[in-house]
Amino acid sequence: MCMPCAARVARDMSPPTRRTRRLLLRAPGAADIDPLFAIQSNPTAMRFTFCSPSRAATKSYIESYSARFAEDGFAPWTVILAAENRIIGWGGLNRDPKEPHWGIEVAYFLEPAYWGRGLATELVQESLNLAFHDLGLPQVGAFARPDNDASVRVLAKCGFIRIGFVAQLERDQFAISAASWRTRRQASQPAAD
Repeated sequence: MCMPCAARVARDMSPPTRRTRRLLLRAPGAADIDPLFAIQSNPTAMRFTFCSPSRAATKSYIESYSARFAEDGFAPWTVILAAENRIIGWGGLNRDPKEPHWGIEVAYFLEPAYWGRGLATELVQESLNLAFHDLGLPQVGAFARPDNDASVRVLAKCGFIRIGFVAQLERDQFAISAASWRTRRQASQPAAD
């Protein structure tokens, strides 16, 4: 294969870069592991999910999710606060590499210094735009511990409905359908004159 062709294939095997109002969302790279480990090893940041015991564990975690792109056509992004050109987290549309039977979901983690600014909501909204507008998926799920009030609020703001508690995961399960997402989008659009 020619070098430009190989580069195009490699580029096409990772999630495309997206831009929101404040975020740059791009495929994770090798240079992202240290800043992502700094977040993922922080017990405060990760108190409701996987807290990484080592840089190698974070690298494996990020790579296992990224590898799903070839099969699923989507994978989480490294989240960069564009104004600061700073990595502040990771997340997006995904299928858990260890338990893909739970389906397509949205997941994320952010550096605590950036909590409470609506950035997780912005990330989830862009993930749903990818899922429903670009990929034509019928539904997206999410999981959150019942006491993770911040994530539950983010999911509710984005239109997710609580389905029930999954004892095996010790988490509430949420979902949003493409039809519900479209209805919410249309309702938020200004009326044409």
